[in-house]
Amino acid sequence: MNVGIIGSGLITQAALDIFSRLENVQCTAMYFRSVDQTSAALIQKKYKINTIYDNIDDFLSDTSFNVVYIGVINSAHYGFAKKALLANKQVISEKAFTSTYKEAADLAKTAEDHQRLLFGANRLTYTENFKEIQRRMPQLGDIKLVMCNYSQYSRRYNEYLKRHVLPVFDPTLSGGSLYDINVYNVYFVVALFGEPQSVHYYPNKGFNGIDTSGILVLTYKGFQAVCSAAKDSESSPFMTVQGTKGHIDVESIPSQVENVSLTQIGQPTQTINLNHYDDAMENEFIQIFKIINEKNDTLAAANLNVTLNVMKVLETARQDAGIRFTADDQD
Repeated sequence: MNVGIIGSGLITQAALDIFSRLENVQCTAMYFRSVDQTSAALIQKKYKINTIYDNIDDFLSDTSFNVVYIGVINSAHYGFAKKALLANKQVISEKAFTSTYKEAADLAKTAEDHQRLLFGANRLTYTENFKEIQRRMPQLGDIKLVMCNYSQYSRRYNEYLKRHVLPVFDPTLSGGSLYDINVYNVYFVVALFGEPQSVHYYPNKGFNGIDTSGILVLTYKGFQAVCSAAKDSESSPFMTVQGTKGHIDVESIPSQVENVSLTQIGQPTQTINLNHYDDAMENEFIQIFKIINEKNDTLAAANLNVTLNVMKVLETARQDAGIRFTADDQD
């Protein structure tokens, strides 16, 4: 599997580290939006990358790879993914998948029209523990409450307080707590229960209108799901699903889905530990590459449908809270 990478930040370097550990996977080309020749040369040498590009069309014309991994600012995901699909590449786009649902739906149609596979990276739904949680849902009886929390003080928040706005807190670049980390909670809930009946978002907003933390309430038939996330404060992460016959608890950040337990009323607690790997991102790439190699269109479509529903929730939440992105004004 030969991969081309768009981006040069920490997330793409994490991907490069993973590719270097996997058999039969190699990054053969990278596109940097603005090439720092020194850092580009260091990355190229360290990971043995054939070519570094600063022109996106030249990059996508490179026939040495057939899969593109996109790890740049949220607002740039759609444009790069659309170009890659039109160049007949398979595409993996980091979270948040796009800025708007319209963009996500357009990418899905483009992928279908060009018979390409399209993936929204999120890590958690590819973990074995999450798949086991899905299988164990009937043991909980009627679901009554779902609670998720992912709160992690951002090292960029101090700069934000000085009114130095970095991408994660910039509405022009589709930033904010909802799109950066609450998205993981949304994936957890939507992958388990599908599209909610209603969506309401109650954010704490900063001086430029972006959400630095907030509580998302998703209403389903018979139960409520509450997803809280913060980049301006922190606490221990968790996810809990509780029903009339028991509850499932996850005591880890959502993207990892570790320390999972199932407790049925009147029964001893069972531990669920099926994640036989140290890195959820590595596992995600392994699973996605397997889908691509096996041409498993059915599974790819199911995963993409979850991503589309997640984007619908995220956009509805923003609209409910009056948070606008520059992408909202694009035709």
